[in-house]
Amino acid sequence: MRLRPGVRFQDGTPFNASSVLANVERWRSVPSGRAQLGDLLVDAPRPDLVRFILPAPDPDFPQRLASPRLGIVSPRAIAAAAGGPLDASRLPESGTGPFELRERSRDRLLLARNTSWWGTERGLGPGVDQIELRVVPDPQERLALLHDGSVRVAELGAEGLRAARQDPLLTVIPDGLGAERSVRGIPAGEPAPSLNAVWLTGIDGG
Repeated sequence: MRLRPGVRFQDGTPFNASSVLANVERWRSVPSGRAQLGDLLVDAPRPDLVRFILPAPDPDFPQRLASPRLGIVSPRAIAAAAGGPLDASRLPESGTGPFELRERSRDRLLLARNTSWWGTERGLGPGVDQIELRVVPDPQERLALLHDGSVRVAELGAEGLRAARQDPLLTVIPDGLGAERSVRGIPAGEPAPSLNAVWLTGIDGG
């Protein structure tokens, strides 16, 4: 994999092959990461190149590597964790993405536009200024919030997804989430795309 040049983590650390290798070791330290990676070797012959060497061809590997469970974080955050779990509240500026953590409470996260994100100058967005993630334990309440427009995307569970499929104002994203038809990227009357193709204006993270 050739790495995009000129990218930095929000804490100023360069994104390069050594930072990817540090994250690979972090992924390997937890069962979920080992399950996503499988059996492979990883090295970095150049600062802008990372090689993943698999024991056999695996057409699903790029998809597994793109899993949110394998998010890239700054090596500073990995070092600060000292082998333990990462503490996002201690080092919130650890990613390379278009949003940064602005507020955090027990049942709510607020992500705001990262004004220094490398993709903005290339016309990649982000398409919204803020994303709010709320924790609502009751799936029926999540469905009601989705229906009245209080949230745009919600995890609904099997029963809620069945109700969403029958509601002309809602749709179902293949990742198992319900969404309002008004969410940009989901035209009414057409099959819903993957969540990766949707700009979100609100998420229920329950």
